[in-house]
Amino acid sequence: MRRVRSTSTRREFLTAAGAATLTACAPEAQVEAARPPNILLVVPDQQRHDWLGAGGVIPVRTPNVDALAARGVRFTNAVCASPLCAPSRACLASGKEYDRCGVPSNGFNYPLDQTTYYQLLRDAGYHVMGCGKFDLHKATEDWGLDGKHLLPEWGFSDGIDNAGKWDAIRSGSKQPAEPYMGYLHETGLLEMHVADFERRRGLGGYSFTDPTPLPEHAYCDNWIGAQASRLLDAAPAGKPWHLQVNFTGPHDPLDATARMVDGYRGVENFPQPNGNTQLSPEVHVAVRQNYSAMIENIDRWLGLLLEKVESRGELDNTLVVFTSDHGEMLGDHNFWKKRLPYQPSVGVPLVAAGPGVRGGRTTDALASVMDLAATFLEAAGVAVPATMDSRSLMPLLRGDAEQHREILHSGMDPWRMVFDGQYKLVRGFDDSISEYYSSRNLPTYAEMQQFTLLFDRDADPLENVNLAAKAPDVVKRLEAALPA
Repeated sequence: MRRVRSTSTRREFLTAAGAATLTACAPEAQVEAARPPNILLVVPDQQRHDWLGAGGVIPVRTPNVDALAARGVRFTNAVCASPLCAPSRACLASGKEYDRCGVPSNGFNYPLDQTTYYQLLRDAGYHVMGCGKFDLHKATEDWGLDGKHLLPEWGFSDGIDNAGKWDAIRSGSKQPAEPYMGYLHETGLLEMHVADFERRRGLGGYSFTDPTPLPEHAYCDNWIGAQASRLLDAAPAGKPWHLQVNFTGPHDPLDATARMVDGYRGVENFPQPNGNTQLSPEVHVAVRQNYSAMIENIDRWLGLLLEKVESRGELDNTLVVFTSDHGEMLGDHNFWKKRLPYQPSVGVPLVAAGPGVRGGRTTDALASVMDLAATFLEAAGVAVPATMDSRSLMPLLRGDAEQHREILHSGMDPWRMVFDGQYKLVRGFDDSISEYYSSRNLPTYAEMQQFTLLFDRDADPLENVNLAAKAPDVVKRLEAALPA
């Protein structure tokens, strides 16, 4: 059984109980509680599930996420429905599993005739905002210089959509095609930024950890954070709002600013990768320092945005969620980036706090990023369409339930994965294929049925021992949950 562990102290419990009594006696508080909550969703790009200070293993500093976890719920068994940018974000928007989201890879646009939870919130009266990297139109890359080209069709009232790091360089190295590169062009920084990325591409990708030459204010995630702050300033008073902030870090390249890099000099007690000898231990540490620095900067922006919400007098009625679209291998199993069924790739951080959430808890209940669609709809009092696979996390967040799902799914051609909380079964993955991050010439799921992996994550959390041949009964039980 997956369990929820309380981290509240007795003093915190008594304080909360007293506050609840006062709230019950205050008509104004009852009116406030009846209003639909605001929703703040913060989504870094490619952040591993274990790269949080609250996890206690990695020396990364995330004080604002940790504080959010202390007053909310932190999930230790959360995964994405697909460990690749476009499919994962399409699963979130549609509330559907990978095989039903309409976006099998980065080469597809989100189907505009498919309902999003953003549309449903907007139709229910929400002011729906978003900024940063949405990646719902990877095939055509039509952001528009103002970043608003497809936002209304997806369900947004206001926002700004920009490209991911490499997409921005590829599409706008000569003529900007999206708002962030347009901003760099206007400020005279475009050529310097493009040259820096081309140098990183040519000098070994992850092994190049020099800081970006951009000034602090022009760094992409700081630009995105400023856009989020501007959107909050412009949000109409007295109307519930939704804001999704999609940061481009800590996605590669490891282009942290000089200030961010300096903050991790001397921090060397990072675990080395599981089974990787491609780089020296010193370079692996430098990689992890920059990766952590980008995450800490995003955490800083979470704190600034929460201060902004509090200054509007809305923090107590704002549901705040921190998660990621997928993880990052960081050299584990001799792989980098994502696309893989291993936990560093499919696992994500997931923390939620706000009205109706019984806080101070850590849970190993099974949850998917896709479940946020139904969670936000239920919190807003909007019916969840029967066409969605998403299941609301609100019963667990309220403390009414300790379990959520019996099986988690994730997929990315050519493999599919199911996980029951102990055993992970993967069908269609061949780890001898070294180029899973490229979608070109990969076999299909149907062509890879002979490859089966089974891991006991309780006994083997690093997923080094394939038990498929030794536990055929477990394979048979779990394969019933795989797609045909």
